[in-house]
Amino acid sequence: MAEHVILVAGDPTLRQKAKKIKSFGPSLEALIDDMLDSMHAVDGLGLAAPQIGVPLRVIIIEMPPETDEEGKQVQPGQQYVYCNPEIVKSSGEEELDEACLSVPGYVGAVKRATRITVKGQDAAGRRIRTKAEGLLARAFQHEIDHLDGILYIDRVDSPEKLHRIEPDEKGLESEAI
Repeated sequence: MAEHVILVAGDPTLRQKAKKIKSFGPSLEALIDDMLDSMHAVDGLGLAAPQIGVPLRVIIIEMPPETDEEGKQVQPGQQYVYCNPEIVKSSGEEELDEACLSVPGYVGAVKRATRITVKGQDAAGRRIRTKAEGLLARAFQHEIDHLDGILYIDRVDSPEKLHRIEPDEKGLESEAI
């Protein structure tokens, strides 16, 4: 397993349409492990393969555990690994701030569907489907955009909705997808 540098806006790989995964096996599993290591190293919520320089249609998302007011875990975290993901249904719309590991130092308001259904394949090539809402739906849409060469800043509809932010005490932007 290896940690990769996260590419930043301006790198041409981030603007390419990623290629469909056709071969499932050890090299794909190694890529997914590398993506997880890279995402964990920067405390990200999600990552697309193009963000580490690999133009393939693979995304990962890790939702944190849910806790109550006292900090007690009420729902475990959940990991999603999707190859060749595709949004097949969407509804609702909400504009919320997003950040991105590939666009450090900025946050911008983006309109996204509030509920979606995503289909794709797991690391073994089996068909999978997820119904998502809220932050998970937003994360799926954000990461799938990366596979199509789209950054969230492309979806910010006015310059007034894009803001510079300061890194937290670890040097990371909070809530980067």
